[in-house]
Amino acid sequence: MLEEGAGSKVPRSLLLGTDMAENQKQIAQFSRKDAQVFPRYEEFMHRLALAIDPLLDAAPVDMAAFQHGSLLQRIKSLSTLKPLLKAGRILGAQLPEYYEVLTAPITKVLDQWFESEPLKATLATDAVIGAMTSPRTPGSGYVLLHHVMGGLEGMQGAWGYVQGGMGALSDAIASSATTHGASIFTEKTVVKVQVNSEGCVQGVVLEDGTEVRSKVVLSNTSPQITFLKLTPQEWLPEKFLEKISQLDTRSPVTKINVAVDRLPSFLAAPNAPRGHPLPHHQCSIHLNCEDTLLLHQAFEDAMDGLPSHRPMIELCIPSALDPTLAPSGCHVVSLFTQYTPYTLAGGKAWDERERDAYADRVFDCIEVYAPGFKDSVVGRDILTPPDLERIFGLPGGNIFHCAMSLDQLYFARPVPLHSGYRCPLQGLYLCGSGAHPGGGVMGAAGRNAAHAAFRDLKSK
Repeated sequence: MLEEGAGSKVPRSLLLGTDMAENQKQIAQFSRKDAQVFPRYEEFMHRLALAIDPLLDAAPVDMAAFQHGSLLQRIKSLSTLKPLLKAGRILGAQLPEYYEVLTAPITKVLDQWFESEPLKATLATDAVIGAMTSPRTPGSGYVLLHHVMGGLEGMQGAWGYVQGGMGALSDAIASSATTHGASIFTEKTVVKVQVNSEGCVQGVVLEDGTEVRSKVVLSNTSPQITFLKLTPQEWLPEKFLEKISQLDTRSPVTKINVAVDRLPSFLAAPNAPRGHPLPHHQCSIHLNCEDTLLLHQAFEDAMDGLPSHRPMIELCIPSALDPTLAPSGCHVVSLFTQYTPYTLAGGKAWDERERDAYADRVFDCIEVYAPGFKDSVVGRDILTPPDLERIFGLPGGNIFHCAMSLDQLYFARPVPLHSGYRCPLQGLYLCGSGAHPGGGVMGAAGRNAAHAAFRDLKSK
């Protein structure tokens, strides 16, 4: 933290982990009252996550089938109500309070629980990360919930690094698939979903003209690419296409990958004599987050087309846990900066000069917290929202394919009346982050889409 009037005092920091007693001790630096309340807040949020979590692993209620389908289709659609009913039973009499968490600005919710800004801002970061939204925006509470749901090896809300980098996860999935008989082809650009004269999918066409025949096609590209670029428009309802084209894909994220020749040493928690990673090096590090007003001001800058002078920075050092990622003594630092505008004010473009200027500004911010950081940098890779769009095919640079706002979730993901995985075109399924339940390293959208495809194939 940077604190005005601290003088020569060692800067304070807030470190939260799995030890509740230690968490309370950390929070008590800023408010004893908040330290006492924190366990109740965690239990409150845990109960909400427990109720919502089953909804992630089930298809949303099929409102189209319920309203317009046959009697059998309507009966089947009722089964999708079970997770919703279960959620209602878990939340019980507190349902109105939980409804407020999902619909109100997260600042309103946190103000009801806590008084210290460092704690509120720390918690609020999970309500805005990856979303072009302010902590003062209604509905930002759900984004926070999305980031605290799930778990790792039985530990609720825990996160982990993939040994060898995120690509190792893809390799593991590929290995499992080929073991079960799958054939995998990469660097084979798909240019069109092929449709027969009866309006059913019959495969895809590759860039080199090769036709791959199949009764089903599962697409994990964004909804806009799947339906506006790859699928023949004449087979899709005009209203559906209009809704897809209107999806909110705004993204505030710039990703900066950094190679450093030593571990960052923060003023609030200096490195050990031999430079071995300490607990705070092994988790998410948030900078420029001393209070929620800072987050809101950075959001307003981005809405005006201006990269903030104090952007929210989430910094991770995966090599602190996985030494295979960097040479001995060196490290890789993964930076997410929040509130970068896709379109710059004044007609400026995100060219190399603008990218470097922005990265320099981010590094200047880090330098204030961790002197010597800039001198330790030996390489960097800067990915602004337009770069994320161009390289990874993410419209708007949105890492979730489209916004995780309440108007684009559950019943309405990707669009109202066409939620879930089945598309207006028979045999085409959406299985990426643009489908329910949205983005995140969990595979729920793909799993649910696969089950939908299996059920349809068996019913033929």
